[in-house]
Amino acid sequence: MEQSFAGRRALVTGAGKGIGRDTAKALFASGAQVVAVSRTQEDLTSLAQECPGMETLCVDLGDWEATERALSNIGPVDLLVNNAGVALLQPFLEVTKEACERSFDVNYRSVVQVSQIVSRGLIARGAPGTIVNVSSQASQCAIKDHAIYCSTKSAMDMLTKVMALELGPHKIRVNTVNPTVVMTAMGRANWSDAQKSEPMLKRIPLGKFAVRKRKMTLFWER
Repeated sequence: MEQSFAGRRALVTGAGKGIGRDTAKALFASGAQVVAVSRTQEDLTSLAQECPGMETLCVDLGDWEATERALSNIGPVDLLVNNAGVALLQPFLEVTKEACERSFDVNYRSVVQVSQIVSRGLIARGAPGTIVNVSSQASQCAIKDHAIYCSTKSAMDMLTKVMALELGPHKIRVNTVNPTVVMTAMGRANWSDAQKSEPMLKRIPLGKFAVRKRKMTLFWER
């Protein structure tokens, strides 16, 4: 079933690469006005060339003050996709303070901040909205060298439940999607080693990792 997002304005974080980029393009192709957010200007420039008319915003969502400034006048947003994330993989005994801080700033804290900004705008307008948090199956499964990544995604899952509980009365729906490994650039960097990937693949019924598709299906429901 084809979905039309005509007349809707969508904000997609981590839109420069991978899942976020394809999500932004799919929403744009479905008629949405899309604001693509990334910390890498080169990615946004190429995305805007592919999708003329798409709005772009370059900001490091791990920086709370910079994000506040960048999004303070973002305008009305009907659909938010919190996709931005980092995977800084370290053995547990070697986890650094810097990796903890960066991971929680991007994978968790930015979700809180961006969702607050969008939700306050929706409530002020009295408009319904949808927030989709892109989590991971790593939130449910312990994976070697993924202590911080798994933890931040688990935190996102619980955050989503509380957001859904508190924002539901304002007609704002909040959900997570929890994909397995997707062979984006980040996925290839972390899972191309056959020795590492084999145990994970054995746990996947189809026996393969997800691959990016040019067409993605997203659902909107008032």
